[in-house]
Amino acid sequence: RGISREPGSRWTEPGCQSCTCQGGQVLCDTVSCSVPCSHPLPAPAGGCCPTCTGCLHEGVARAEGDVFSPSDGNCTICVCLAGNVSCLSPECPPGSCPSPSPADCCSCTPEKCNFRGRTYAHGARFSLDGDDCTTCVCQGGEVECSFTPCPVLDCPQHQRQLGPGQCCSTCRDPPAPAGCFLDDNGVEFPVGQIWSPGDPCELCICQADGSVSCQRTDCVETCPYPIRIPGQCCPDCSAGCTYMGRIFSNNETFPSALDPCLSCICLVR
Repeated sequence: RGISREPGSRWTEPGCQSCTCQGGQVLCDTVSCSVPCSHPLPAPAGGCCPTCTGCLHEGVARAEGDVFSPSDGNCTICVCLAGNVSCLSPECPPGSCPSPSPADCCSCTPEKCNFRGRTYAHGARFSLDGDDCTTCVCQGGEVECSFTPCPVLDCPQHQRQLGPGQCCSTCRDPPAPAGCFLDDNGVEFPVGQIWSPGDPCELCICQADGSVSCQRTDCVETCPYPIRIPGQCCPDCSAGCTYMGRIFSNNETFPSALDPCLSCICLVR
């Protein structure tokens, strides 16, 4: 390639070719690398052979002396030394899990629970015979029992009841109302009672559920001068006439208040 070489000289061509000059000819072979480590780093730029100055483990380059955990678990500890990766895994005791259980590094078989003549698997929940209010759980060979939690009741103590087979008390249903109680005047009316709250045109009734239903009466006046009777809703056209503030009976005559020469008569129809 335009470069003069001395006989017997050696050099490296691009592509990791090792060449030598012999008898006026250039002989080239691929560079043979002897790597004395198990996890060498790739050859540096311009180099041909991997280097043991660090470690390549699971595609990740590690520096000399690095301590790390592999990707498949955090319990194994590895170290990079002279291009070699050495790993140590924790020693796990055989058989059942100790109590308390160690970290997640070791796989073990949880102990079963022998309780009152029965065997329960780890994590099993059960109730005591004849006592559905107590819940037990098997944890690592030991049984832990607790009472069933009860909800908080919003009724007073005298309204609570505990039914047969129940673990928690419940509130009794409130008794049906015996009547209607009016807070404004303190009067209590029995169910079915009808009364007027002060307006003779309005009538109220006490319902069976303790509520009050009221309804007004619409009056239709059939005569121009009816008599208004106290305590009665609608004016009365059959009792007489009301004229200029005075009450006259049927067929009664009286002078007109506008013209003393004019005589009037009350006629009930």
